Amino acid sequence: MRTETYIDQTFKTLYRISHQFKPELTIKEEGYISRISDGIIEVKDLSHVAYFELLKLPDSLFALVLNITKDSVQAVVLGDYTSLNVKDRVTYTDRSVSIPVGYELLGRVIDPLSKLIDEKREIRTKEYYPIEKEAVKLIERDFVKEPLYTGIKIIDAMIPIGKGQRELIISDDSLGKTSIAVDTIINQKDKDVYCIYVAIGQKKAQIARVINDLKKSGALSYTVIVAAPADASAGMKFIAPYSGAAIAEFFADQGKDVLIVYDDLTKHADAYRSISLLLEIPPGREAYPGDIFFIHSKLLERAGKRAEKYKGGSITALPIIETKAGRISDYIPTNLISITDGQIYLDRELFNKGFLPAIDIGRSVSRIGGKAQAEALRKMAAKLKLDYSQFLEVEVFTKFGAKVEKETQRRIDRGKALRTALKQNRMEHISMPVQVAIFFLHNEGYLEKLPLDQVRVFTKKFITYLESYHQDILETIKRTDDIDDYIMGQLKTAADTFAEEWEP
Repeated sequence: MRTETYIDQTFKTLYRISHQFKPELTIKEEGYISRISDGIIEVKDLSHVAYFELLKLPDSLFALVLNITKDSVQAVVLGDYTSLNVKDRVTYTDRSVSIPVGYELLGRVIDPLSKLIDEKREIRTKEYYPIEKEAVKLIERDFVKEPLYTGIKIIDAMIPIGKGQRELIISDDSLGKTSIAVDTIINQKDKDVYCIYVAIGQKKAQIARVINDLKKSGALSYTVIVAAPADASAGMKFIAPYSGAAIAEFFADQGKDVLIVYDDLTKHADAYRSISLLLEIPPGREAYPGDIFFIHSKLLERAGKRAEKYKGGSITALPIIETKAGRISDYIPTNLISITDGQIYLDRELFNKGFLPAIDIGRSVSRIGGKAQAEALRKMAAKLKLDYSQFLEVEVFTKFGAKVEKETQRRIDRGKALRTALKQNRMEHISMPVQVAIFFLHNEGYLEKLPLDQVRVFTKKFITYLESYHQDILETIKRTDDIDDYIMGQLKTAADTFAEEWEP
């Protein structure tokens, strides 16, 4: 009797389990690698693949689809392709490249797939963002109206950058492009601005120097570094700026202000050219593919300022481009100049003369920043720009030792004093109120009376004097972002007192 009861219960349990089990048929299409060439694979028997889709390969590798033909698919391998072989199986992932994003990335150095470079493992976060995404719609954008201070006098006064702007940094090799970008990141400390530094094709020693600079200045805690170094595959270099943009968009979606540096897009264009030539896409000017302009414009269009009713936040982009022998008329430089809202141009002649940062005011421009500039700085900079442009016009006379009129000589003296006052060392960040005070000295004629070797000492000691005895003036300028006749009078009184007591 007990045996019959046990059999009956077992039968009922099996019957219940069999009815709960619902078999599902899954059809998964697989292809195979038919050809491998310099990081590019050709895959056959994948008929339903999409452009920019991820393909799964052996050895935990992935490939990004960049070309689809009638008989095959071509994809660039994201990683070391040397372990792959012809006939290896390839499967769908049914998704584009998505990376983990979140506050967990702050202070970390990652590759374009969000894997920690030192530890070679993935970072676990709650959210994933696709690296390829449409830019914010025009109707959701707001005007660029808030300044993003670099702490560099010549930029904040004469080539101002606003939150949401795209400002190109352009010059030949080794003139300080990366230094300007890194100094700008460091200057965002305690300003509630998150930063992303994207290194594309840079030497590992150069990336290490950037990391070290950020660590020493305490800026790494609010910065994410996305690195695709020189020895990375062309595919990783290609997706690196998109990964950086996705991380920036996460912070912007939280209503935060973000600064992203692309260092540099010349190497990004070269990586895409290499991929395109291997994909046998017809080359255009300078062997670049015809869609290189679209590639960069779509990337940089993701920067901008979002209206408050659409979550707010902003992404300010500082793309870097490297020229050869100062030729800004080459294909990639002209493309990026036309895409961005201005450029900061560094000149080798100024660099060799010791004028640092070696920014050529004549070739540099900001098409938006003036609207976002603090009123106090704008009032001081208005006369500054005029004096500097007039100085550049007459400076040529000094090269030949020609005798000039008294008024022309005064312009030359003012220009030389201003150029000296604009010099600035690396890691020397100057706040907006202090910049206003320095430019006040120039506008009121205090600096042109001094020998050139005393100009910088005079300005530094005057600022120390203000901070010690007239801190209220600087605090008022900082609080109001403006300077009225009363503050101008206080500055004049302080400057007169300091000048009387000044001893070289």
